[in-house]
Amino acid sequence: MVGIDVANGVVGAVLGIVFATLFQQPLQDAWFKVRRRSTRAVRRLRSRGEESGPSWTTFSLGPLHTPALIVEGDGESTIGAEAIHIQVVDEEVVLPPDMAGWRNEIEAESARLQAGNGTPIWNGQRYAVEALDVSRTALEEQPEVHLRLRPTDYYTFLAAQQLDRRLPDGATPRSRYLDPDAPLKAPAFLQCSFAVNIAVVTADDMLVVTRRSDRVRMSPGVWNSSVNEGLARHIDSSGRNAPDLYAVARRGMREEMSLETNEYSLALLAFVLDSERRHWSAHFSARLKTLTRDDLRARMSRGVADRWEHQTIDYVPFRPADVARYLLRADRVHRWAPLAPALFHLALVDAHGRASVERAEAQVVRRL
Repeated sequence: MVGIDVANGVVGAVLGIVFATLFQQPLQDAWFKVRRRSTRAVRRLRSRGEESGPSWTTFSLGPLHTPALIVEGDGESTIGAEAIHIQVVDEEVVLPPDMAGWRNEIEAESARLQAGNGTPIWNGQRYAVEALDVSRTALEEQPEVHLRLRPTDYYTFLAAQQLDRRLPDGATPRSRYLDPDAPLKAPAFLQCSFAVNIAVVTADDMLVVTRRSDRVRMSPGVWNSSVNEGLARHIDSSGRNAPDLYAVARRGMREEMSLETNEYSLALLAFVLDSERRHWSAHFSARLKTLTRDDLRARMSRGVADRWEHQTIDYVPFRPADVARYLLRADRVHRWAPLAPALFHLALVDAHGRASVERAEAQVVRRL
């Protein structure tokens, strides 16, 4: 038996040597091929999931897409008046020669309207945005906004709004002067609009939403922020002083809602750019201290300085899901002023926190 075991051991060893000699290398080669192919497959899957895109994207919510580019601010922290530095450059904005005639056309139209007993186009004094830069403080890393403005007027603004009108050589102001990959860069003559937009919330938690009058020249009939007020040189700059954005917001609250400074708290949430039309905005929220929806209605019934700017006012429960559903209503989703939806989102974040707001918005979008 011992001899048989020894013989079996010898035969097994010989067969093992033969098997290793004949099959070890092919098995190793096959194993390495399998590993290489699986690695390539994993890499291909990963590469299919990778994509690149611009770091600056405009505000959207489900099917609602806007040209609003939030340049600074996220709603969770406010921007104090001391963090805003505004410089006014003396030189007035001048249109390029091939666009100057467009301004002359608007001036001539206003003269014709006045001669025919129509309503002329009032050429208000405005500001153009030369540049807006954002930095951070050294220790707290709080935002500091540097805004550089130049004088302009409403006729120049209307001429510059014709971004897709053909120039003599066939180009357009948009194609010649704007780079879609650099949305924050534009000549001042194409940025003749800076306004404050305010989301007003009553003491009983109702968001005020307005519809622009059909009589206004820009964006008639669209749904908009509670208050929209443009910077006016003859009102907002005393002497040679630069305008104060918080003061402009308070003027808008008084002129459009008949509200005095002591009746609300005011917070600056963000700086936002309408990248399609080159309109700049400071987005504010205002919380009424004691006035409810009914109180505000009663106040406005007794007279509003700029009543003609609005034709309808809605009151929406100021809760994330309710506001999101309102923004996405079939009769609203394509009728918003470009900067209003971002304003209401930021106001919700300021009041309820980002996580709560985004969770509610996502649920509303899923249920559409």
